[in-house]
Amino acid sequence: MSLRPKLFSFFSGIGFLDLGFEASGFDIVYVNEINPSYVEAYRYSRQVLNLPLPEYGCHYAEAGDVEQLIEGEQALNLWYLIQDARKSTDIIGFIGGPPCPDFSVGGKNRGKDGDNGKLSAAYVKLICQYQPDFFLFENVKGLWKTKKHRLFFEQLKDQLNRAGYLLTERLINAIEYGVPQDRERIILLGFHRSLVKDIGLSPTAQFMPEGVFPWMTSIVYPKPRIFACPWAATDPFQENSHRPCSNDIIQELTVEYWFRKNDVLNHPNAKHHFKPRAGLKRFLSVAEGDDSRKSYKRLHRWRYSPTACYGNNEVHLHPYKARRLSVAETLAIQSLPKNFVLPDDMSLTNMFKTIGNGVPYLASKAIAQSILDFLSTTEWHYEQPTQKRLKLPLLSS
Repeated sequence: MSLRPKLFSFFSGIGFLDLGFEASGFDIVYVNEINPSYVEAYRYSRQVLNLPLPEYGCHYAEAGDVEQLIEGEQALNLWYLIQDARKSTDIIGFIGGPPCPDFSVGGKNRGKDGDNGKLSAAYVKLICQYQPDFFLFENVKGLWKTKKHRLFFEQLKDQLNRAGYLLTERLINAIEYGVPQDRERIILLGFHRSLVKDIGLSPTAQFMPEGVFPWMTSIVYPKPRIFACPWAATDPFQENSHRPCSNDIIQELTVEYWFRKNDVLNHPNAKHHFKPRAGLKRFLSVAEGDDSRKSYKRLHRWRYSPTACYGNNEVHLHPYKARRLSVAETLAIQSLPKNFVLPDDMSLTNMFKTIGNGVPYLASKAIAQSILDFLSTTEWHYEQPTQKRLKLPLLSS
């Protein structure tokens, strides 16, 4: 492989996934997002980070207009951009995480027929039509595990197989990569058979044999080690209190460690948080570390966060302050660099929604490095049989 692989990013949000790939050695050359506010924030954050804008620009396409990338003038323009990119690199990739509320266990569960669910099918159409050398597809666990959504997921994979892609998938947890958050997501990767022809698999193989793709090499903290720690349970809420950290836990995975690491109190987004119109008494009644409710979860300073989900009725409370989390604090929980900033004029709703939807930076960076390691491999070793379908998980209804 020569030169840096070039990536076309779809459903890019404010760029968490893109930043991780860039940090690992990829070039983001094209961005397409369905929310205009996120596009502006994407541009703003890169200026603050002193990073150049993508070579082919940041594009806004309404959710219903994504299909225009498949046929019509916009589709022709995208085709020309891909051909131009191929002049200066050996490898073109597509990365994206289509909006996923329709597959979320806690969402409206509309699945493939929901407005957001249809975007997953559109993304797969894009991949099949433009034939990048590899792709990444990210989504919530519900698409992979829930019975009715899993059938749709299998249909998407069949389309990708027929389009020439060898697939590998893993249900990752962001905490494995050093993110202070228990966040499971399904990652589906596909590599065009013309790219990995030397792997020696049968032309009819659909999935990579176990052990061929280096999923485990970038894991920093194996889950058995993480969840064996005696993490703090709950403590009475005391505003501005001080509590020592136990030596028996992994401090680098705690909320407080990341608050300090990112200097959240002095961050430009430190004052961006929702202020309760009423209900302060309820804020005070939730114990530190009590995240057992669907909403009004209070984080514990010396434990990792539950899944960052700040839209709809989700309310996550600060461990030792009588308020909700700030934008600066949620960025830290998503493991962003401390100098990642969102613009002041962005609405709080859009800030928290896009942060909660983003792929944690350290998880993105680790997956990107695994892909680079795989693309740099010259010899693969795996056990027979080579043609083997991945074992399906136990499905819930």
